[in-house]
Amino acid sequence: MTDDTASNGRKAGDVSAEDIRASHADRDEVVEILRDAAADGRLTAEELDERLTVALNARTFGELAGLTRDLPVAPLAPVVPAPAPVPAPPVRTGPPGKDVVEINQRFGTLRRSGPWEVPRRLDVRMHGGDVKLDFTQAVITHDTLDLDVYLSIGGDLVIVVRPGIVVATHDLAVGVGDLKVRVPKAAWNEPTELRVNVTGRVRGGDVVVRYPRRTLGQWMRGESAL
Repeated sequence: MTDDTASNGRKAGDVSAEDIRASHADRDEVVEILRDAAADGRLTAEELDERLTVALNARTFGELAGLTRDLPVAPLAPVVPAPAPVPAPPVRTGPPGKDVVEINQRFGTLRRSGPWEVPRRLDVRMHGGDVKLDFTQAVITHDTLDLDVYLSIGGDLVIVVRPGIVVATHDLAVGVGDLKVRVPKAAWNEPTELRVNVTGRVRGGDVVVRYPRRTLGQWMRGESAL
């Protein structure tokens, strides 16, 4: 055996598939598999918490592969990264106002509040954070907003509305979290200014549709938040 060959037969410097370093995307993929398994009843809440902790801190493919070996999924294997595509412009505009807005963000919190312009379509991809869309002062130039949301790794979706804004969540899939609609019944008779059609998937967080909360001064004076 030569000096540059290890005792297991591999040349010094060779790296096995299990020892290859995992990327953020690899960890996200395993997190999604684990959450789906928990939603299907294959993992208990305690097992899910334990495996998510390991997945989010995993350094190699070997560590990630061990978390899904007993689940009905294809084995995780490293792939040769393809050249990064040239990113498309995040916003395509067309009169009147914006037509499509695409947002892809990793971690943190995505907020839209104040006099922000509402497009015809809003595509949100959030990996590891919350999304809050506040429509109380929004500039509305269309009567419909198609909101497609994908939240992974336990983010919440909060939609704050004013009278005249209706939110439809029939086509939104919510995994482990809850769907909470906290709009007064009196608002149901208001003329519709904007209909928000929410589609997509929220894997591990809650979805809340509500009116703005009152400040302490408003509460003490018996005033509403609107």
